[in-house]
Parts: sequence; structure tokens; C-alpha cells
Amino acid sequence: MDEVFRALADPSRRRLLDSLNSRSGQSLRELCAGLDMARQSVSKHLAVLEEANLVTTVWRGREKLHYLNAEPINAIADRWISQYDRDRVRALADLKTALESEPMGNPEFVYTTYINTTPERLWQALTDPVFTQRYWETAFKTDWTPGSPMTWDNHGVLITDPEQVVLEAEPGRRLSYTWHTITPELARRFGWDDELLATLTSERRSKVTFDIEPAGPGVKLTVVHDGFDPGSTVAEMVSAGWPQVISSLKTLLETGDPLPA
Repeated sequence: MDEVFRALADPSRRRLLDSLNSRSGQSLRELCAGLDMARQSVSKHLAVLEEANLVTTVWRGREKLHYLNAEPINAIADRWISQYDRDRVRALADLKTALESEPMGNPEFVYTTYINTTPERLWQALTDPVFTQRYWETAFKTDWTPGSPMTWDNHGVLITDPEQVVLEAEPGRRLSYTWHTITPELARRFGWDDELLATLTSERRSKVTFDIEPAGPGVKLTVVHDGFDPGSTVAEMVSAGWPQVISSLKTLLETGDPLPA
């Protein structure tokens, strides 16, 4: 946690976080132009923020894009906020909320965490229905071959659709698949009204990608959920849900038990 507090102590680095909160997914050139800071200075500050895991990066072709990452703030909040007076940690809570908010101009969720496990074990946790049911209340029926269909058991609702498919599957390295279909049965399960259901079903199908990299004694997991329409309601919903799912996955792998439901 020391790296997080050191990173947040510098006003220039907080300006960078503010810029990314306003519009996540910016290149180095865009950050320099928007903040009127020298390229070398921005690069150095970004390196500190990446080291603290407050910023994560994704390559889009030859361009490196920078995203806010809420995981360290979630960890601080989960560990300490409940132990202290709320007024004394209001600023930290506000930052946590800001980091989890999805900017409307670029609906794309990117989240990076470090897990004390192996790539093989993490792969199993992402694909084995016995694991996914425990931390996500969701299970998949598929052979995990690219192009294969997926049947989702999403909180007890079975969803089958030929457009629910595996996109990429490199065991221990990378997994990607299209998001599930929004059905009336799922709406009833979560209590969504007809207006929300109509909004969700009108949006194009998104996709989620899990990148797994060795990192010291553990692994680095980066989750990218993208392919949304501008101003997507689905993007807003999954951006609120993913931190809980990933935190529960991490806790399960490191302690043997998921987070309480």
C-alpha cells in the first residue's frame, strides 16, 4: 500500500488521475497535450502510477492507452475504511468512487490486479464451472475452443444464444468471449423493469478479455470489457459489477473462500 500513498502524494500525479477519470484510455500524447506537461515528466509520473497499479495500460495496435485502475483503492477501502470514522476518510472514498466510474465518452472497463497464484490455477478459476459458480454465481458450458458456443448459467438463469461464443483461448495466458444475451428471464431474476430491459437489449453485444501474465511469485490479471455503444447502460452496469467479481476471485484463490455474497 505504501506505493499507492506515495503515488497519490504528488499533485502532478493526481492531475494525471483526474485527466484519466475525465477520459480514460488516453495515449501519452493526449495526456501531455491535455495537461500542458512535458512528455518526459508525464512518462515519469505514469511509471510511478503504473508501479502503484493505479494506472494500467492496454495496447491498441501500435498505440499504448492508459486507464485508471480501481483495484488498489478498493483494497485500501476494504481493509481500512470500515475501521475509521467515515468523515475522516471521505476523500479516499470519493477517489474510490471516481476510479470506478465509467466515463461516458469512452465506455470501456479496464481493471488490473495481482493474485498470489499460478497461471494454471487462475485459468482453471476462470473456466471451471465449479470455481466460477463459487465467486460469481455464474457457470459456463463450452469446450473453450475459439468459435465454440457458450451456454451461461447466470445466477440460475440459463442463457443460450449462437452469438455467445469463445473468441480466444490460450490456457494460462489469454481468454476472451462475447458477453451473454440479455433475456426477459434474466430481467425478472434481477428485478429490471421493462424500460431497462428494452435499453439493454437494444445495445450491441460486448466482449470481455482476461490477460494473464506471470508477476514475481504470482500473476498479473488484466480484465478488459469493451465493444460497447457510446453511453452504454451495459457498460455502466458491468463496470460496477466487475470489481466485486474480481475481488472475490482473488480472495478465493488466495484464501480458499470467496468474498461474502
